[in-house]
Amino acid sequence: MDAVDATMEKLRAQCLSRGASGIQGLARFFRRLDRDGSRSLDTDEFRQGLAKLGLVLDQAEAEGVCRRWDCDGSGTLDLEEFLRALRPPMSQAREAVIAAAFAKLDRSGDGVVTVDDLRGVYSGRAHPKVRSGEWTEDEVLRRFLDNFDSSEKDGQVTLAEFQDYYSSVSASINTDEEFVAMMTSAWQL
Repeated sequence: MDAVDATMEKLRAQCLSRGASGIQGLARFFRRLDRDGSRSLDTDEFRQGLAKLGLVLDQAEAEGVCRRWDCDGSGTLDLEEFLRALRPPMSQAREAVIAAAFAKLDRSGDGVVTVDDLRGVYSGRAHPKVRSGEWTEDEVLRRFLDNFDSSEKDGQVTLAEFQDYYSSVSASINTDEEFVAMMTSAWQL
């Protein structure tokens, strides 16, 4: 394990010790710090943000983390990649139930969920904005789909994007049994 991996383990442990909202709370906080919308922070912003939350890294640790997740060579940490790496790995049971939920949505079986796929599984007719005439049923389904889509909303959700969404949820649920029960109930598996 190199120094950056050790630092990530230290941060992960500090976040998880805060309970269900540890990593998600950190994500929300960092997104608020990102005032220019670049989805990145420089080393000083990163360290100061962590310090405000009571998460302590020394200068060398912060620089190492920022270098590791500096995806474009700009000298800044890519928030999404960093947060994805911070989440604990998921068990096979969690990955399996996520794949089952995705398969239920992917009616066409092409590995991509679209509004057409959702139309075969869910109805948006009862949504208040559809009932009021403000939105169409397709708009409701598209907005629902956007929850799982990457930051670039293209109307198509891949299994990787779906897994990424649920890895964030997974980090806030302690046991496999609870996670599997939540997914089974939510997706009527």
